Amino acid sequence: MESDFGTIEVVVAAAVAFVGSHFILSHPLRKPLVGAIGERAFQGVYSLVSFATLGWMIVAYRRAPLIGPLWEVGSGLWALVTVLMLIASILLMGSLIRNPALPTGGRPSAYPEAALGVYAVTRHPMMWAFALWGLCHIAVYPVAKNIVVAAAIIVLALVGAALQDRKKERLQPEQWPAWEAKTSYLPFAAIAAGRARLGGFGMHALAGGLIVWLVATWAHRPIAGMAAGIWRWL
Repeated sequence: MESDFGTIEVVVAAAVAFVGSHFILSHPLRKPLVGAIGERAFQGVYSLVSFATLGWMIVAYRRAPLIGPLWEVGSGLWALVTVLMLIASILLMGSLIRNPALPTGGRPSAYPEAALGVYAVTRHPMMWAFALWGLCHIAVYPVAKNIVVAAAIIVLALVGAALQDRKKERLQPEQWPAWEAKTSYLPFAAIAAGRARLGGFGMHALAGGLIVWLVATWAHRPIAGMAAGIWRWL
């Protein structure tokens, strides 16, 4: 019989703790805690809680029973997910350079003059990369415990991005609204509205994304025991 620690309900509880602690510490509790213990100590508490809840979620996931898939996964769905994961990899690698949403350690954020490359697609390319990761993993591995964990990542990424917009508007009332006017939360919305144009991807995004995509999908076989990406057909 499965222990209470190894049930789907525990995976849900761990996922809620992981996502909820991020939101609570990043927003309502951040200012009072920083005021009480200082920025460095707060970052230590934030990191400790993040790692603890992430670790709980991983352990609960591994111990939870494996229930049969909710739908059949065929080659067509695998092909779609393979393409989406390449896009996610490009968004992720592109987000590492000149991203005004990244922490700056108290220094003023550097804003690109125009929304090009991944920022033309969305002003939150890293968050959408994580969300695409979650959606793709749900699509090709539709078992209950995986859906819970992947859904937690999606919620953390997309709700977190929306909350970040609100916080940045408050903290940088001139720069961030101007950046919002050039970009979009939803992918390709700024391009469709004529505020940005598709293009200007750097090699760090294209080549870096390709390498990450190839390595990460190849690693699924030794780590997860199944082939992913183009390696399913090679």
